[in-house]
This record gives sequence, C-alpha cells and structure tokens, in this order.
Amino acid sequence: MAGTSRNNKRTPQTTIIKVGANEMGKLPPQAQELEDSVLGALMIEKEAYGMVADLLRPEVFYKDQNRVIYEAIRELAAKDLPIDIMTVSEKLRNMGTLEKAGGAVYLADLTRRVASAAHLRYHAEIISKKATARDLIALAAQIEEKGFDETQDVDELMQEAESGIFEISQRSQKRDVTQIDPVIEEAFARMEKASKNTGSISGIPSGFTALDKITSGWQTPDLIIIAARPAMGKTAFVLSMAKNIAVDRNIPVAIFSLEMSNVQLVNRLIMNVCELEGDRIKTGKMSQEETRRLNTKINVMKGKPLYLDDTPSLSIFELRSKARKLVREHHVRMIIIDYLQLMNAQGSSFGSREQEVSIISRSLKALAKELDIPIIALSQLNRGVEARQGVEGKTPQLSDLRESGAIEQDADMVCFIHRPEYYHLYNDDKTGKDLRGLAQIIVAKHRNGATDSIWLRFRGKYAKFQNEDEAIDPNELDPLPTNGTESVSIQSSMNSAMGAVSFGQQMNPSGAVYNSMGEDIAPQF
Repeated sequence: MAGTSRNNKRTPQTTIIKVGANEMGKLPPQAQELEDSVLGALMIEKEAYGMVADLLRPEVFYKDQNRVIYEAIRELAAKDLPIDIMTVSEKLRNMGTLEKAGGAVYLADLTRRVASAAHLRYHAEIISKKATARDLIALAAQIEEKGFDETQDVDELMQEAESGIFEISQRSQKRDVTQIDPVIEEAFARMEKASKNTGSISGIPSGFTALDKITSGWQTPDLIIIAARPAMGKTAFVLSMAKNIAVDRNIPVAIFSLEMSNVQLVNRLIMNVCELEGDRIKTGKMSQEETRRLNTKINVMKGKPLYLDDTPSLSIFELRSKARKLVREHHVRMIIIDYLQLMNAQGSSFGSREQEVSIISRSLKALAKELDIPIIALSQLNRGVEARQGVEGKTPQLSDLRESGAIEQDADMVCFIHRPEYYHLYNDDKTGKDLRGLAQIIVAKHRNGATDSIWLRFRGKYAKFQNEDEAIDPNELDPLPTNGTESVSIQSSMNSAMGAVSFGQQMNPSGAVYNSMGEDIAPQF
C-alpha cells in the first residue's frame, strides 16, 4: 500500500508486474478481441506467424489463456512444425496446459472469430502497444509506492525509474526491414559530404596526423576504446585530443570524468595549452614569462565548445540522459568517458562485475548508434602486461582488457597507449629508435579499417601528447642511463630492456620504480 513505511531497504528491481483494475475502477489498456483474432489467424494462415513473430511475445497478451496458447504456437514455430488448431491442441496437451488455455472448445472458437488475416500485423502492433502501456503503468505504480517509502534512497529510485523506462523502450523499439535503395542514397550522401573535406579525413580529426591517416578521423557511430595501464597517459591523451578538436577546431566535445573533478581537468588543460608544469599551477608561483604565457593562452580556451561533467560513479542511464541533452542543445559531436570501469548500471541486478561491464559497453555502443556520434571510452588493462618481460612483452594485447571480453566485442576500435620509457626501455633494438619521450598508439582492432601503430611525442611535464615531428626542447628528455655513481644499469632477463634507477631506489619485476621506503615514485599522468 502506498505510504506504508518499511524497515528494510529493498534492492531496486525493474521487474514488471501484471496490472489489474486500479482503485479508480479503470481497466488496464487491452485489446482482447484483437488478441483472439490474431491467435485465430495464426492457426489458420500458414505464413501468419512469420508476419508477427518480431512483434509478439507471450507477455504481451492480456488474457491468460491467450498467453498460454501463444507460448505453444511459438514452440511449434521454433521447431518448424505446422501451426493449426490440431497441432496447437496437441502441443498444449503435451505441455499439460490445455485446460489452462480454455480447452479445445476455446481454440475452435478462436478460429471461428477470424474474419480476415489481411490486417494481421497492424492488429499485432496494437496488442504490443497496449502491453507497453501496461508495463509503464506498472512501473509508475512501483515508483509511486517506493516514493512514499522514506527509507528509499531518492537517487537510487530515480535511476531505477530511468532504468525501467529504458528497458521498456528497448523492448518496444522495432525496426522494419529496409530496402537497399534509400540506404545507398544515404551512403552516397555521406561520401559526397566527406569528399568536400580537405585531405582524407572523413570523420572528426584527432589532431594527430599519423593516427588520422589510419582512422580517417573518428567515425560515427563508432565506440572507440582507448586502453592502457595506469600512468601511461590515458587522460592526458584524450585531453590533448579534446584540445585539438574543441579548442583548435571548434567542434563540440563533451568529457565525462568519473575520476577527476572539473577543476582538475581544467588544470590539466591549462598545463597542456599554456605549457606550464603542474607544480606551478598548484602553487600559483610563476615567473614573469610563465605568467605572461598563462594570461595570453588562457583566453584561447574561453568560449570554446568543450563541456565537462564530473559526476562520480556515473550510471549508464544518467549518461544516456545527459548525452541526449548535450547533442540536442549543444550539438555535441563526440563524447569522451574517463573511464569505463568507474561507471555502473544501477537499477539492474547482475551476477558479477563482468556482466555489469558487459551491459555498460553494450549500452555505450547502442548510445553511439542512437546519437550517431563517436563515443570514446577509456579503459584499464589488467596486470598481465606487468608480468611480461622485454620490449615486445610490455606491449598491450586485446586479451589484457580488464574485466570483460565484451569490451573488445562491442568496440568498433580498440587503441592502446604504450610508453616503453615507463618500463625503462629506452631503445628499440630492432630499429635503433630512441624511445625517450615517445608513446606508441596501437590500433589493435579496427572494424572498418586496417590495424597499425604510430608514435606520438609525450611531454610528461605538461601532460601533453603531440605529433612526433613537432619541435621539442631536448632538455625535456630524460638522460640515457649510465653506470655512474648515481645510477645503475638494469638488464632484463630477455636482454632487451635497459633502465636506470637512482641511489636509494629499487625496481620491482613490473618495472615500476620505488624509493627506499617502498613508495611508488613513478610519475602519474
């Protein structure tokens, strides 16, 4: 009863209950005559089931007898058996539900009520819509009841309501089969639009020339996963990219940061744009040149179409609502999420975290498709990378994606960020390439193109990624390791990694650097 207080807080559930007549005497939405007519047609017309199979489930039938009969019809169709009054009657008898279905007399009566099967699909659509209306009424009743419960958390209740509506909408959304001609026209229209762009970039340019050659820009409606181990620079990478897109090119971008606050993100952007070290921003102590650079370049960021949201523990349902609003009101053309494993799917119950992450990744792909924009989600990698040795061993693989294989499955593109320098690998033995200050961007999965890898310059002091051929002060690079008194050389077991550790420090097998107190002193970006 609404208004009754409960001592125990209940776990949010979105199970839809059957709706009966309410207190005001209203009957739930229903179309019993159409239900009878459709079932009768299914037992008369040979091809009738194929016309309505995508629209009807047993649950959409209001009458209990009709629900049971449709279950029998569906099982016959699944085994490719004939569907008529005799086979349905026999199936119900074998299932032990013939009496519950009203008996043979009721089945015969259904077939007699069929005037014509000409409008069968239209009648099935009405039945489906009536069922959707009943589901909405049932959900509203549940939310109303819990709204009176003072022990119920309001935020959880809102998420449960949104989750329930989303589940109902997903069940009710049906797409008709499309003849190829209009699809060809749309494909040509997109090609024509792309041809008008300068260069070969058809999507949203990342600002990194070598990467854009592989991707042709971030494409709609792709789900792009950018994954790396901690301290590889995931946030710095997407912020550098957001700066290239929103600040330099005025393309609207939204960033959902579940880990950092909006102020922290802006501080990182200031470091990037103004090329100021983090300590300068934290303390506010700057030289005259740094102050001049700050005052000059900070204005570049003002008024740009870059939108930030730092809601912690963001649910996929909150994200969907906010993303729709951003696209509708601000014409946002790309969304960045930092990062996927910090999201949740509240309002639904899961047997494991892997199942929840699977729902999140699948929902992100569906959202990208719905909004027709690229969505970039950062992701953590598991510790398998740390256990492997050598230059190639430290390179991330698709199997390193953390918590769920569904991430790899749902993503249109998976990119890894790999900085060999972090593992004290300063040279590539195969090419002789100096790896100091470089980051490898590995396109490990590309559903609509080739896989490859490129190199970018990583300027850690400014948390900034840039094209490899852009100028950089050589003094920013860490010196190569020597055998002097202040550092020692470390050779890996595979004779392919050289590193330097200062006096009073030690390196664990993963390559992370610790001081004498056992504290991790590797820079975090």
